[in-house]
Amino acid sequence: MGSTGVAVTTRTAWAVWTVGVAAYVITVMQRTTLGVAGLDAARHFSVTPATLSAFVFVQVAVYVAAQIPAGLLVDRFGARIMLVVSGSLLTGGQLVLAFASALPLAVLARVLVGTGDAIVFVAVLALIPRWFPARRVPVLTQLTTILGQLGQILSAVPFLALLHASGWSAAFAGAAAGSALVAVLALAVVRNAPIGPDGAGWSPAPSVSVREIAAQLSAVWRRPGTRLGFFGHMGTQFSMMVFALLWGVPFLVSAQGLTASEASALITLFVVCTILIGPMVGVLAMRHPLRRSWLLLGVIAADVTVWTAVLALPGPAPRWLLVVLVVVLSAGGPGSVVGIDIARTTNPSSNLGVAQSMVNLGGFLATLVVLAVMGALLTAMGGFTLEAFRVAWLVQYPVWALAVVGVLVTRRKARLVDAAHGITPRPLRELLAARR
Repeated sequence: MGSTGVAVTTRTAWAVWTVGVAAYVITVMQRTTLGVAGLDAARHFSVTPATLSAFVFVQVAVYVAAQIPAGLLVDRFGARIMLVVSGSLLTGGQLVLAFASALPLAVLARVLVGTGDAIVFVAVLALIPRWFPARRVPVLTQLTTILGQLGQILSAVPFLALLHASGWSAAFAGAAAGSALVAVLALAVVRNAPIGPDGAGWSPAPSVSVREIAAQLSAVWRRPGTRLGFFGHMGTQFSMMVFALLWGVPFLVSAQGLTASEASALITLFVVCTILIGPMVGVLAMRHPLRRSWLLLGVIAADVTVWTAVLALPGPAPRWLLVVLVVVLSAGGPGSVVGIDIARTTNPSSNLGVAQSMVNLGGFLATLVVLAVMGALLTAMGGFTLEAFRVAWLVQYPVWALAVVGVLVTRRKARLVDAAHGITPRPLRELLAARR
């Protein structure tokens, strides 16, 4: 291929990635709209905190249940078609919620949103290694994740403003229009892979039986790198997700005494910090691939420390400590991507979608459990009070403990596999000496 052909392929690669990122941004907005509208939703449907958490629980449960099928479908039908399907599901879900007058319709809306959400991240991540050189994949994966968090700004600022200015139906119908637009863009711009010099491009995974799928899933899970990524994703992501999906804004407004605009400002800060932290984490993962587990453990340790400081106070936390909390939580997204990157480098390309979906389950399964238990505790303790939230947030600690144990155990097994192939990490003292 000549220089012109290379330039065209490069431009196409960036166009494909840009549309993929746009799809992910809008999806994150759809995922978090009910979170920023949590208090409004409780009034709109006249429900308790436990029932409100059930809305998001259903959404995340569907997301979790659809993860493995989403990975298989992306491998089988390609990212382009699945991005169109996702956009259509998200559009339908938000339209149903916009005009729902009864709880069953609201639940159906969150089922559609959860299903559409499950597809996007896997589909976009599957495009990156096919369109870009391997050396760029860790950083572009981080960029995809952190830029996707701009969706939280869209939900916390323009969506919330539209909700309060024009009402429930107008806000959610406007959100639905965003997913419809990216579905059209995906159909027009996205291609599954570039055409090679031999004229060959992307080829779908072959159709397989249920037994073969089960064998494939078992083989992927047995790889220590997959399990290491799973537990790392679990420990780094769930606290951030629980905060962003539902309980963050009610906690800041009802328990900490912030105004709605101050809470929106902190959500915006959260996204800005994610954007700043993500590339640094990506560079570290790229330069020290055998030390990625330390990045996972570092993010978990920071989460535990700052939440302990906030929850140990007898009254509302000072504003500066809430800022620190948001900054630390913002590292959860980039940290969880390290787990996905570990799965990418320890699984063959034919299993890429399934492996990344499997790792992605870690954080969302933990999110599912914590969302539900927190909703039940808040209801049992009288609602959105400071004391109720202080007890409810303690649910996080057993999950962190499980994740840390999982990382330490599977890291040892992954290193034994690496050692069998002659790959061993350099001692830390040598790395530090090389920096002098």
